[in-house]
Amino acid sequence: MTERHHVAPDRGGIGAMDELEGHRVALTGYCYRMLGSGFEAEDAVQETFVRAWRTYDAERGPLRPWLFHLATNICLDMLRTPQRRARAMDLGPAAVPGADLGVPLPSERWIQPIPDARALDPADVSVAKETIRLAFVAALQHLQPRQRAVLILRDVLKWTAAETATLLSTTTTSVNSTLQRARAKLPATPPSTGEVDETLLARYVTAFERYDVDTLVSLLHEDATSSMPPFTWWLRGRENIRAVLLASGGPCQGSRLVPTRANGCPAFGQYQDGQAFALVVMEIEDHLITGQTTYLDPGLFPLFGLPMSFAPALRTE
Repeated sequence: MTERHHVAPDRGGIGAMDELEGHRVALTGYCYRMLGSGFEAEDAVQETFVRAWRTYDAERGPLRPWLFHLATNICLDMLRTPQRRARAMDLGPAAVPGADLGVPLPSERWIQPIPDARALDPADVSVAKETIRLAFVAALQHLQPRQRAVLILRDVLKWTAAETATLLSTTTTSVNSTLQRARAKLPATPPSTGEVDETLLARYVTAFERYDVDTLVSLLHEDATSSMPPFTWWLRGRENIRAVLLASGGPCQGSRLVPTRANGCPAFGQYQDGQAFALVVMEIEDHLITGQTTYLDPGLFPLFGLPMSFAPALRTE
């Protein structure tokens, strides 16, 4: 597949820009799975649109595969560094209660969250929410970049081998071989079977804001995990989480939680003393919390449309 270069940047006009924008969510979801960062995914899509706008040709043929071709090349360029993004669980064993948090790692080492609205098209029911969960995106990082692209295109976006081969300028035989190797290398990730439990979330918010440890722990699965990027420290097990909550002295008591959505899961912006503090991503199965990732990075709030300070009007008491 080749890019076109014979059309002036303003040839398409407003209609061309609207046509490009119609693919933004799908492209962002694709780039996010490739890169593991919401900010980097948006940068990649923006660069895709810049290149597409410069070379736009309404007679060029189907727009979607051409845009994905541009986006793939941009992502592959961005993935030339050998260091992959990960979750705390991928970097070491679970900590024991009382263990030091350790040294924080830079943001480029972590799988970062992304808002559902920016990466999941509700009209495209063929793309499962599970394919944007933190665990799945982290698992993708174990693959070589081209393997990653093939697996996402074939197994997530349901492209045919021929369509994928055209996009990657290769053969269907090569695509099928790469897909087989990618599937074999991809770590197993359990499928999600649960729907959002609004009653559980309401109980969680009330307990969290009051720092009601007994209620919080009662909402956890016995093997629940808890992590706090940028620290590699993480916990596994309801009793270990209980021990840490009881020993911490209630530092989050009086916090406020504002709901949002991230990676196909419920999430909250956490405010302490009225200021943005952390983004909490929840994983829920069978009416229990199985995982909680608390990103101690207020810089994520603008991506999710959350204010940097807490306004009482955001919440009804």
